[in-house]
Amino acid sequence: MSNPHRWPTTDAVAAPNTEAIAALPPEERLWHRVRRNGALLAGGALFMLILVWAVVVPAFLELQPYAVDPMRRLEGPSAEHLLGTDGVGRDLYSRIVVGARTSLIVGTSVALLSAVIGTMIGLLASAFKVLDHILMRVCDGLMAIPAVLLAVALAAALGPTVPNLILALTIVFTPTVARLVRSRALGVMTETFVEASRAQGARTPHLIARHVLPNVLSVLAVQTTFIFADSIITEAALSFLGAGVPTPEPSWGNILYDGKSVILQSPLMTIAASATLIVTVLALNLLGDGLRDLVDPRASRDGRRGVLSRLLGGRRPTLSHRKDASR
Repeated sequence: MSNPHRWPTTDAVAAPNTEAIAALPPEERLWHRVRRNGALLAGGALFMLILVWAVVVPAFLELQPYAVDPMRRLEGPSAEHLLGTDGVGRDLYSRIVVGARTSLIVGTSVALLSAVIGTMIGLLASAFKVLDHILMRVCDGLMAIPAVLLAVALAAALGPTVPNLILALTIVFTPTVARLVRSRALGVMTETFVEASRAQGARTPHLIARHVLPNVLSVLAVQTTFIFADSIITEAALSFLGAGVPTPEPSWGNILYDGKSVILQSPLMTIAASATLIVTVLALNLLGDGLRDLVDPRASRDGRRGVLSRLLGGRRPTLSHRKDASR
């Protein structure tokens, strides 16, 4: 007679071959994790296609996003105009491609500037108590204002130009990076290897450059991809409201604004601009989810992966699921 109170066994569960994976060189272990990361591969491939389409393809095509032909306004797709024309007869495909380049320039600039400035603020705040109180209160004040409202106010005060838009969005997203870097840096500063280095006489700048900064770069890279996506969305929103990229400079937000008044006559304007915006943001979010799973494998094992990662990669069994299966 079997004992109903016996401990559950794990005979029915196939244990992963972790010893074989751990025996691989670090480069091969990293490549093994990258190949299993569906979100990272899909997001990276999709973003590379968008980058080639926005940067490389226009060099081989004679795009004319500013040429006006009122006699051919709101025409449908044709061999001459792949997506038709807008309300003043400009080629819609050319404007969307050049608008993609504008959005990528704004997103890249804002992501890099926010990452650099936010990292400097976060590291200084984590190392010096006096600066911590001052810098974090300023960040709290900026973060208390809704991002779009703050961006509109700054862009309106500075003027509707692309450099001013980049500056306004950098001010909006820098406090988030500073908060994240400060939190991560404070955790690293309490680690044993940092305490040992401090006991040997290492100064604060050496600790930051040698130990803290390398351990912050992983989470910073993930956050930068999300800021990239947020910057593109915010730039389109500001351009739609008239506080972003000035006309006649092509922008997805400008195209959406022009298309809303003729949406019944030419719905392709709104559909095409919205689709390119959605696909670009989707690619960046997939890339960010994949990077997060790559730099933090524990999140993947514990079932705390991103939504897009779970949709692409499937649901991996957690410890509780394995115990249930063993019973």
